[in-house]
Amino acid sequence: MAIRAKKQFGQHWLTSDIALNNIIRTAQLSKGDRILEIGPGTGVLTKRMLPYVDKLLAIEIDRDLCKLLVKEYGEKDNFLLLEGDFLELDIPDILGNFPHFSNYNKVVANIPYNITGPIIEKLLGTISSPNPNPLESIVLLIQKEVGDRLVAEPNNKIYGALSVRVQYLAECEIVCEVPAKDFRPRPKVDSVVVKITPRKLEKEVNNSKFLETIIKLGFSSRRKMLKNNLKSIVDNDKLEEVLTNLNLNTLARAENLSLTDWILLSDELEKI
Repeated sequence: MAIRAKKQFGQHWLTSDIALNNIIRTAQLSKGDRILEIGPGTGVLTKRMLPYVDKLLAIEIDRDLCKLLVKEYGEKDNFLLLEGDFLELDIPDILGNFPHFSNYNKVVANIPYNITGPIIEKLLGTISSPNPNPLESIVLLIQKEVGDRLVAEPNNKIYGALSVRVQYLAECEIVCEVPAKDFRPRPKVDSVVVKITPRKLEKEVNNSKFLETIIKLGFSSRRKMLKNNLKSIVDNDKLEEVLTNLNLNTLARAENLSLTDWILLSDELEKI
């Protein structure tokens, strides 16, 4: 069955064996693993994973691709395909009818660029509402620009709210770069394989909702200093006093604060 990539679904077929092997190696698959694959596409990654895992749950939005996947893998006992939008599906409810495929412990996927942020949020949760059943690992092929933001450190122009939110919930690592030429059709940008490992911080914030609020406000205007972006919730003099007590520059911008700084700042401001 000849399948064309559809622009509305952000489809780009990975053609590089090297990249596919890197994804498999990074996922560290074992016979006890239950895998979730988001957007399996034509099944090139699915085919490589199935022999090495206990169960593989695939979610595909494209009906034509679903037909192809069912034809290729529908008779495999360890394969289950759900047709639909990963962001919209109530997966735990659906899997009530397929208990053997519930409790997946890893995610391995080549996901659409345009919904990378929402997918990561659904997998990890948020600072104030983290995933109550954290995954062992998440291995994704994503746009290089987003991957760089996930691992960015303070004092870098690409370090932003996404960096802080995700790093609060997980360790992030770029495994390798995947050039645009390794896809069909060729996208306009390069990609990276990232490994995201959910974790619990040694020092968690006292009020997670408040931390989310100040991160959002702090990065709302990158050119402005924190004292200007946060003036709606804290007086300038008070903020300067807190920053000084934390040994932070009173003229600091959001991008100058590390994850630990954000946690300490949140805890101190919440007391005011």
